Amino acid sequence: MSEFVPLRSVLYMPSSNERALEKAKSIPCDGLILDLEDAVAPDAKPAAREAACRAAASGEYGRRTVTIRVNGIGTEWHEADLEAAAQAGPAAVVVPKVGSAAEVQQLVAALERHGAPDHTTLWAMIETPGAILDALAIARASERLSTFVLGTNDLVKELYAEHVPGRAPILPSLHTVLLAARAAGIAVLDGVYNDVKDTDGFLAECRQGREMGFDGKTLIHPGQVEGANAAFAPSEQAVEDARGLIAAFEAGQGSGVVTYNGRMVENLHVESARRTLAIAAAIASLEA
Repeated sequence: MSEFVPLRSVLYMPSSNERALEKAKSIPCDGLILDLEDAVAPDAKPAAREAACRAAASGEYGRRTVTIRVNGIGTEWHEADLEAAAQAGPAAVVVPKVGSAAEVQQLVAALERHGAPDHTTLWAMIETPGAILDALAIARASERLSTFVLGTNDLVKELYAEHVPGRAPILPSLHTVLLAARAAGIAVLDGVYNDVKDTDGFLAECRQGREMGFDGKTLIHPGQVEGANAAFAPSEQAVEDARGLIAAFEAGQGSGVVTYNGRMVENLHVESARRTLAIAAAIASLEA
């Protein structure tokens, strides 16, 4: 199994706000998206670009996964954003509204043309009906694409749907993107929760995302970090059960049917248990 990088909590930070970029160094999130798009006014975008690239290249964010979200393909800022971000060498460049495999290949070629280091991957935001329907082709378009990020606000808008508890109007879309990500072997992050004062609603959506299979959640406020970290981490009981299951399987190999706590244990259960332990170990290392 390749090294697991926790992405339980990935926080958007406006790159036009120097105080926010400084504060981000002490927020216990797994990842940061230094934003040049929605959170930045048009006249502030050039300065925000410089600030984000300087922050990403600084090495001052510890073990957090630091990414830069550029403005979308076709906007007047996109090319300059992409060139500057590539040269800054963040963990990833996040691109909004990626709509096709061809766009992924175009983006990857641009990153390479602008000298992005090997460790800088592409995170594609999936937030339109076309992208949902082509999610598997997008996910498989390049080995440099490492993560899908759900843009649920834009998706709800594009579908003429409504934001409701439980997210029934967009569940088929969420499942489709999850299926594509897992089929392609890439990470997938759930969309944001808009009401920062509704803690119960936020935690319920975190639980839902975790149960569905998301690796973590994108966030819009530092106050959401603790809840996401807890929701997307294995519980102490889950870690204990994983260790016990693996021990029972290894002790019982060759003896026919193996059981643990009354349940039959097969290879697929062992694989899941090992993944649980890998996640727990990666999180412990991150928080050490």
